[in-house]
Amino acid sequence: KGKKSGSEADSSAEKRTINPGALLRLLRLADSTEFEIPFVRSFAFDSTSRYFAYSIADSTGEGNGVYLRRLSAPETARKLSGSTHGHYSALSWGRAAGALAWIASVEDEKGKPGAGSLHIWHPGRQREILRITDADTPAGWYLPARNKLTWSLDGKRLFLGLRPDKDLQKQPEKKEQADFLDLSAIRENAGVDVWHWNDPLINPNQKKTWKKNQEKTWLAVVHLKDKKLVQLADSTVPDVRVPDNSHTALGLSDIPWQKYITWEGWFYDVYSIDLKKGTRHKVATRVSRQPVYLSPGGRFIVYYQDKNWHLYSVKKRTSRTLTDKLPVPFYNEDHDYPMQVPGYGIAGWLADDAAVLIYDKFDIWSFDTATGAASNLTAGYGREHSLSFRVQKLDTGKKAFARGENLLLHAFDNNSKESAIFTVTADKPGVRQVFAPGRKLRVKKKARNNARILFTLESYAEFPDIWSTDAAFADQPRRLTELHPELSDYAWGSAELVSWNSLDGRPMQGVLIKPGNYQQGKKYPVIVYFYRFFSQRVHEFNQMAINHRPNFPYYASNGYAIFLPDIRFEVGRPGFAATKSLVPGVQKIIDMGIADPEAIGLHGHSWSGYQTAFIITQTDIFACAIAGAPVSNMTSAYGGIRWGTGLARQFQYEKTQSRIGASLWEGLDKYIENSPLFYADRINTPLLIMFGDEDGAVPWYQGIELYLAMRRLGKESVFLQYRGEPHHPRKYPNKLDYTIRMKEYFDHYLKGTPAPEWISTGVPYSGK
Repeated sequence: KGKKSGSEADSSAEKRTINPGALLRLLRLADSTEFEIPFVRSFAFDSTSRYFAYSIADSTGEGNGVYLRRLSAPETARKLSGSTHGHYSALSWGRAAGALAWIASVEDEKGKPGAGSLHIWHPGRQREILRITDADTPAGWYLPARNKLTWSLDGKRLFLGLRPDKDLQKQPEKKEQADFLDLSAIRENAGVDVWHWNDPLINPNQKKTWKKNQEKTWLAVVHLKDKKLVQLADSTVPDVRVPDNSHTALGLSDIPWQKYITWEGWFYDVYSIDLKKGTRHKVATRVSRQPVYLSPGGRFIVYYQDKNWHLYSVKKRTSRTLTDKLPVPFYNEDHDYPMQVPGYGIAGWLADDAAVLIYDKFDIWSFDTATGAASNLTAGYGREHSLSFRVQKLDTGKKAFARGENLLLHAFDNNSKESAIFTVTADKPGVRQVFAPGRKLRVKKKARNNARILFTLESYAEFPDIWSTDAAFADQPRRLTELHPELSDYAWGSAELVSWNSLDGRPMQGVLIKPGNYQQGKKYPVIVYFYRFFSQRVHEFNQMAINHRPNFPYYASNGYAIFLPDIRFEVGRPGFAATKSLVPGVQKIIDMGIADPEAIGLHGHSWSGYQTAFIITQTDIFACAIAGAPVSNMTSAYGGIRWGTGLARQFQYEKTQSRIGASLWEGLDKYIENSPLFYADRINTPLLIMFGDEDGAVPWYQGIELYLAMRRLGKESVFLQYRGEPHHPRKYPNKLDYTIRMKEYFDHYLKGTPAPEWISTGVPYSGK
């Protein structure tokens, strides 16, 4: 093919390494002896901790190579391979194979590695046992030095990445000065980007993904026994997952559907791929962005589409729908977006691919892969008691559950928001509760070699310290840490659930944080902070932090109550849906005698910044409001770009968070009705607007539009523009400044403290 592989290094070439390696220190823990190894580019320990392999890239290129040291005698290094100006990368030990793999290539005069070759060396045999060179790669493809080598669990296969040959072609050097009559040469320096209407991805998104795509590799597999390389991924099916089995891989392709990202979202086609031949069979088409699962044994593929789960037999090449005849939904029951309704995912597989375990909102179901027969593993206990069961996978390396195995379940109470632990047998219906702490529990880690686990317990006022018990929670849990005993010295406040009905009678919940040293019967100023669902935070510890949000303990210790209401949205009416969810909740805490009805402030950021701006066009119940990064005009925001990702904003309105559910031309009235800008004349609430002027998520000119409307209408408002900041302020001086101004704003309007100058008269430009 005319490509020079790493095995053909020219030791006489006068070149130099542009990017030498770094100094590595190897420390022997037994006696603290250090061994210095200069110019190390990459390194890897084998799984038995007997060997240490590393590659050298020295400043002259003379010592480049792959070296091995026995950790029992690290003073001595053995050179396994090397050549002048050779480039050695991607070192990887196979756990089962016990072999070391790497990629060798040759650097050009600029230090850029060319096409590589794969080398596999076995310490037991003390020799190289396999080499894959340029001649073994498919026509039009090469093995790049920048790569990831992944061994199969049984050590019989090695997965790696290929790249198209065209990426090796050198770009012609630009002429310093073109002939003034050579129009083509002059135009080569033109600074123009061409946006075509039929581009699969819009130009800004192409720019954002350019670097990633330049480094992308397409998966291939090397079968060690056959000494054969098989290509699995290419430009038509670019995403292939490394499998656990020996015969089938899962492939995904969004190529036919990339254009739809602009306005509808992400889709892909699903393929089964033969590891021996590289042949493919299409499993499903236009599957929305939901996880697709290949069984550990490679016999089945499970995917979610059109509100149901489907099982594909790799051998028979047939699909069956698993969930359509069952009496409960397997789609998200709280979904309130215009996009396709997602599912809840799967819990895992039984051994030998005998069954797949699938979640509904509450329970876990087992589906026999041979017959499709379903059984409710948690026996309906979850739905009956409003508990959402989820399997706690304690052994991350385990691929399937054994028959008769006891599984640990985390149960989330959808009413009280408390956690509990249950157990269930993997193939036998019925659950048993073993631990109910009455607050939030998170299982963190299982010991590798015994049955002990670590978990945390927390509440609003309890730091998530670490606890220990056995994997079945049979032992009395023991607290291992007590990191913040001083919390009792602070007026931290307390949290409780509050319930009410929305304006259309829908049951709602929220969290009320009462101030520290709360006095029964006293009315307090209240800060309402929200987004979508916040009631689950009633048992969550709140870290002290300075950022774009009001810090709950800080305000609670300063005499404020904080209210965190849930919001239930409607497609086509997101603004009014927020209003009718939230305002009755505010009235509830007024009726409870806790909220001072004349001292309630509203605060939201981003999506809830928009909601804040909209809600104050509908009600005068708030004494002031703070809107961070709000969309104010959906008609202009619809046609914008999310510069952080390069994606168009259209999909956000038609299918996702903004929930309009139609294009601008199909639903112009909805875009206007849900835009605060067009109803700014109804705002009677003092408003603080905050934006970073490099916001990559919400165009900061949305804040300008709202500010100018308020200014033109003579409405009380202040606009904080943080220079050089993105969607949230990141620089500490700016985060601190916003935190202080936020407090000053609430203190003035909710507590009646004197207004600082920036609120009362403004701050003239001073040349900064």
